[in-house]
Amino acid sequence: MTDQLLKIGELASLFGVTARTIRYYEELGLIEASNRTEGLHRRYPSDVIIRLKRIGELKSLGLTLGQIREFFILCAEDPSGERCRLLLLQIYEDQKEEEMAKIREAQQHIARIEKNIVATKEKKSFFSCPGEECETCDLDGFCLDSVYNHDKE
Repeated sequence: MTDQLLKIGELASLFGVTARTIRYYEELGLIEASNRTEGLHRRYPSDVIIRLKRIGELKSLGLTLGQIREFFILCAEDPSGERCRLLLLQIYEDQKEEEMAKIREAQQHIARIEKNIVATKEKKSFFSCPGEECETCDLDGFCLDSVYNHDKE
């Protein structure tokens, strides 16, 4: 497949995208057709497959097509690929930290839910003040029943 030129429909089918997507990637400079037939049909070299795989990978990381384009420009400036590799490592590290922060936040939320489960099990009524029935009161002595009873006086 190394010397074979691929039709736009073949590429689109191979990657589960539309021909319009392939043309859009070409407009953005992400891929390039090697030539066009007399009927102006695009033909792509097989190395475009590698670029499309990389585009899919980078999109799955949440990069925009503009960021991916910058990535490809950087790769063209540094044929060794070292700068791209280091940039990709930084992106992975940043995303890992973002996901770890989400996990910590989710764990805190789960802890609050578990606390509410315990407090709800201890309540006699949905409308009773949690401070009256709970062993620990997050309301710091402020009880809704005292507010309601004060209003009645």
